[in-house]
Amino acid sequence: MSGAILEKFSYDNKIVKYFGAATMIWGLAGMLIGLLAALQLFLPEANLGNPYTTYGRIRPLHTNAVIFAFVGNAIFAGIYYSMPRLLKTPMWNKTMSWFHFWGWQIIILSAVITLPLGLTSSKEYAELEWPIDIAITIVWLAFGANMIGTLLKRREKHMYVAIWFYLASFITVAVLHVFNSLALPVSFFKSYSAYAGVQDALVQWWYGHNAVAFFLTTPFLGLMYYFLPKAANRPVYSYKLSIVHFWSLIFLYIWAGPHHLLYTALPEWAQIIGVAFSVMLIAPSWGGMVNGLLTLRGAWDKVRVDPVLKFMVVAVTAYGMSTFEGPLLSLKNVNAIAHYTDWIVAHVHIGALGWNGFLTFSMLYWLWPRMWRTDLYSTKMANTHFWLGTLGILFYALPLYVAALTQSLMWKEFSEAGRLAYPNFLETVIQIIPMYMLRAFGGFLYLSGAILMCYNLIKTAKQGSFLKEEADEAPALAKHVEVKGEFWHRSWERKPVFFSVMATVAILIGGLVEIVPTILVKSNVPTISSVMPYSALELQGRDLYISHGCVGCHSQMIRPFRSETERYGEYSKAGEFVYDRPFLWGSKRTGPDLHRQGGKYPDSWHYHHMIDPQSMSPGSVMPPYSWMNTTMMDHGDVPAKIRTMQRLGVPYPEGYDQLALGDLKIQADMIVANLKESGIEVLPDTEIVAMIAYLQRLGTDIKKTTATNP
Repeated sequence: MSGAILEKFSYDNKIVKYFGAATMIWGLAGMLIGLLAALQLFLPEANLGNPYTTYGRIRPLHTNAVIFAFVGNAIFAGIYYSMPRLLKTPMWNKTMSWFHFWGWQIIILSAVITLPLGLTSSKEYAELEWPIDIAITIVWLAFGANMIGTLLKRREKHMYVAIWFYLASFITVAVLHVFNSLALPVSFFKSYSAYAGVQDALVQWWYGHNAVAFFLTTPFLGLMYYFLPKAANRPVYSYKLSIVHFWSLIFLYIWAGPHHLLYTALPEWAQIIGVAFSVMLIAPSWGGMVNGLLTLRGAWDKVRVDPVLKFMVVAVTAYGMSTFEGPLLSLKNVNAIAHYTDWIVAHVHIGALGWNGFLTFSMLYWLWPRMWRTDLYSTKMANTHFWLGTLGILFYALPLYVAALTQSLMWKEFSEAGRLAYPNFLETVIQIIPMYMLRAFGGFLYLSGAILMCYNLIKTAKQGSFLKEEADEAPALAKHVEVKGEFWHRSWERKPVFFSVMATVAILIGGLVEIVPTILVKSNVPTISSVMPYSALELQGRDLYISHGCVGCHSQMIRPFRSETERYGEYSKAGEFVYDRPFLWGSKRTGPDLHRQGGKYPDSWHYHHMIDPQSMSPGSVMPPYSWMNTTMMDHGDVPAKIRTMQRLGVPYPEGYDQLALGDLKIQADMIVANLKESGIEVLPDTEIVAMIAYLQRLGTDIKKTTATNP
């Protein structure tokens, strides 16, 4: 503006430095834990012989560390750097920025402590218990308030496309987190989900799929729209394409969660909706990829020499690959092959390692020299990191695709006699052990590259001088005068509150259409008269099963395929899960499905299988749970658990909370007596007794009758 008075201000680089450093620290920790988990899939002894580092407990620790600690801190570093510069103003409240930083690190630290201890809700990507969920909500709202406050005091009239994605991410993650985390506490670190069975599964994967969408995708698209043009020194290819990309993506994504539950007990109409919207997602997703890659027009010569652009190109390409593969996996005929196999693991890691990891690396390589006012310490080292990371992704993903095809073909193969060709599940596991070894090697390469980057950036910082406050100046935001014929979206970009409301409406429609009928319309979950609540001891055993993360390897959902019913028994019905809080359908079969496990083997078989799995299943990669034989369970909270379940609608008899401990003792003594007949001496309060009680209950109700109530 001609003659406008320039106002002086500065950007806070210190908060960016802290979030960036946290990204590197937690990234290395998360990847190292992931490598330990990968080793256990072919070397179960790598669990170090204690309950805290078993695969079932460190897998959720790995996913939380890489998603919320590594990727989360990267998102915040990128937003705290880019948003003030795009809006020509410092962040609204510096104290709130630091509250956000330290609050987030404390939350991550609480996950590091609680998850190995088995304090978990068992919901994928949302395993943390209710006090931590509340803390997440508070810190996330502080982050959002800081963003919105910055928008309201901006000096730049229009919101750039990156900010659209930041806003949508904040709004949607807040909605997802709050509704998925609704639970009724039993104690400070124990709660039961507000939803049960089919409803819990739908809400969880509405959350789970969209946590991937609005935590791992949309904020990173915002970062792409800022850092890619900066690194390439080119404008974004198409403003109009970015509009179509943004609005269609946030509207369609929220509907796609049910594609994680195809062929399960979820109502068919919900599965169909999930498939339809998942297929439609290809268009906006590839629109974003095209917009990113075509931004590099005229700058491809730089890609050859600039490691930052190398990482960005592979990141955007990985985004395109994973967002093509996701809709492909949502097709029912493909899902029938891929679900519960390592294909899903490969698919997730193409996105996580390629899209999130490489874009984070490129952003850090771009930021560090600028904040320390120097050149990158070693371009050669950065290029070495690029090739280590790329090879790591290939060695990680390609063997898992081979493993997935092996799993599916062997699980579904029938002999000429009409029987399963490979009836023993372990025959498949043994075949794919070499693939798991290659996968771990790929993870090692990727981790090595990340270590190299950290060294490079530390040396870069040491040779430079950190710019704590970066000065800038801009005219104050002038009062806008309506321009006749102005493009409608340009008008929206001047109204952050209105823009946020429209984004909220766009993301709420799909969730409401899917979830409300599933919860309120009873015909979606036909009841089965023979299905009864868990006994007190079975409930304790189920909580122990959850605590040890057994759902990470075993599903409890038999799909209506001949290969599965021949192997496991009668397919699973919606009404069987009405008292399951949380649901335990699982998403990966490293071991066989357990839904019809009850009564299949004597108590002594389960005892030996838990204490020494290979004694019952030669070749098993399940670690021994030998401590269950001696570790005593505290049953003092059983009455509180029963009362909590009653408040949630589970029909325990009135006053059962006072009788539960007596009922528990009777059942425990029966199991102890059964074991004694087989020459096994155990005390009734040991963990192994409760675990046996739960495993022997699984799937037994449906055998009595399948008649449904009107």
